[in-house]
Amino acid sequence: MTAHLSRRSLLGLAGLGAGAVLLGACGDDDDGGSAAADGPQTINWWHIQNTEPMLPVWAAMAKEYQTAHPNVKIAIQPLENEAFKTKLTTATQAGSPPDLFQSWGGGVLQQQVDAGLVKDITDDVKPWVGTLLPAAMQPYTIEDRIYGVPFDIGMIGFWYNKDLFAKAGVTAPPTTWAELLTVVTKIKGSGTVPIALAGKEKWPGHYYWAYLAMRIGGLEALQRAATDKNFDTPDFVAAGERLKELVDLQPFQKGFLGAEYGSPDGQAATMGNGRAAMELMGQWAPSVQASSSTSKKGIGDKLGFFTFPAVDGGKGKPTDAFGGGNGFAVGRNAPPATLDLLKTLLDVEHQRRSAATGAVLPTNKDAADSIKDETSKVVASTLASATGFQLYLDQAYPPAVGQQVNDSVAELIAGSKKADQVVKDITTVAKSQ
Repeated sequence: MTAHLSRRSLLGLAGLGAGAVLLGACGDDDDGGSAAADGPQTINWWHIQNTEPMLPVWAAMAKEYQTAHPNVKIAIQPLENEAFKTKLTTATQAGSPPDLFQSWGGGVLQQQVDAGLVKDITDDVKPWVGTLLPAAMQPYTIEDRIYGVPFDIGMIGFWYNKDLFAKAGVTAPPTTWAELLTVVTKIKGSGTVPIALAGKEKWPGHYYWAYLAMRIGGLEALQRAATDKNFDTPDFVAAGERLKELVDLQPFQKGFLGAEYGSPDGQAATMGNGRAAMELMGQWAPSVQASSSTSKKGIGDKLGFFTFPAVDGGKGKPTDAFGGGNGFAVGRNAPPATLDLLKTLLDVEHQRRSAATGAVLPTNKDAADSIKDETSKVVASTLASATGFQLYLDQAYPPAVGQQVNDSVAELIAGSKKADQVVKDITTVAKSQ
């Protein structure tokens, strides 16, 4: 999730069918780029918040904007995460990106910039971008120019069921990888599934390998790999070997290789229905657990959060965070109103409304007071004190490399590839870029 900051920051990544929703009268797709600022305009908006709680929030905001701007029509297309990436690839290859669309920044945005598919919005957002968290802007800033704006910021960590930990006799979250393996063994021994995983979708699995590489090699190892296009190093091999230690304990739910993330029997539902003790996921996890659960409430105050543990002897800092944010980029032919809509979505009022759902950690500094959920506050404070930050690998690196990371880690988890083969396959693709 990806990116997955779910990958992908990645909110509401449920595996539901998604269709286009046109708010107001239909407009000509071609009237956007050439439309005068005060003439009729249609904004084609693609996003991945295709489930509760954010799906109706975005729809309501768009409807309100249209009411205030009668000359603007907004055609919203909510898409599941992987379906979005596929559809966007097709659109960008045809040179016709949507006007406003989901972006995690990083390497994918860099390629879109290089291809001339997105607007340089530096001057447009200059009057108000200072209201946003500087760290959240980093993935959207390329060579000191801004090509996107984040509406959400967060990190990946372990979400756990306090009652199931207690049932297994686990009194505190693990702080080292060795302790995590011991906790997994105890939980499994208590008759509970230790970890829920959406193996079918691949991006959730890459979180483990990426975090292990960070803890073992440090952020520098990930940055060096991007520059050298070489993942065939001892630190990355060791990351795969540590992950294999976990896989060998068979910690995941039955049928995990075919499980989706947000489907009724997927990873989030397994957690939300209390059938697994842990999942490694982003800040959106509680809301998707709830919306995917039978009760539509999840496990409530039984849910806790802890950061990815340290690896003994590793060079990485346990306070370095891995994740990303959800944001929007603006297509090259977007009508003028698109930038005003973007500004509206990021103002304090609308960011507070988004944050109030529990699915968004706002990027507008003045909207932080709307974070009500206690676990979300923990994520926010953990992120605020992070000593370093790494964007999801399937977004930080060029798309082909990110996809190979997801594919190769999935093969490792499935047992069809070994740790040393994984790094060779990723390196082969990286060097071809």
